[in-house]
Amino acid sequence: MAATMLARMLLFVLALSIVEFSTSHVLKSSVNCLDCLAGSDLAGIKILVKCKQVKNLAMATTNEHGAFETQLPSSNCEAKIMGGPKQLYISRNTMVTSITDVRETDSYTTSRPLSFYTSCPLSQTNDGKCGATNDSTGRNVRSSKTVDLPLPREWGLAPSSYYVPFVPIIGIP
Repeated sequence: MAATMLARMLLFVLALSIVEFSTSHVLKSSVNCLDCLAGSDLAGIKILVKCKQVKNLAMATTNEHGAFETQLPSSNCEAKIMGGPKQLYISRNTMVTSITDVRETDSYTTSRPLSFYTSCPLSQTNDGKCGATNDSTGRNVRSSKTVDLPLPREWGLAPSSYYVPFVPIIGIP
């Protein structure tokens, strides 16, 4: 009798050790494309969720409508657009947003919409933020195309682009 009671207690303790007592924080939100046509496919955009005082990061991927859902390690978190299958243009102001709870349910959402452009917005083309029209000093970036002088094949030399731009510095005292 005592052996069966001990076995039952042991099984009960083992069952309690397997069960995890944790509250589930679910983030449900979506991204917003500012220059897409209605009905555009927004699948594959990666959203990174970083919570304070937690080392683990959560990652979510949007569906074709731009909605995403992920489990949060804690409630004090921020969401950030990391990228997608195509080039995205994101303002620094809308790249990261904090996460707030939804009062009616046990889920969370972003405090501001995570929005992006699929092409460089007109407001950023003049100041050089999109594209490589200017470098950090304000000069125009030139083409990286090399010069290839036509050399006769019978000479057996490598293409001139391998050695024409190279000017060795020899014997500078």
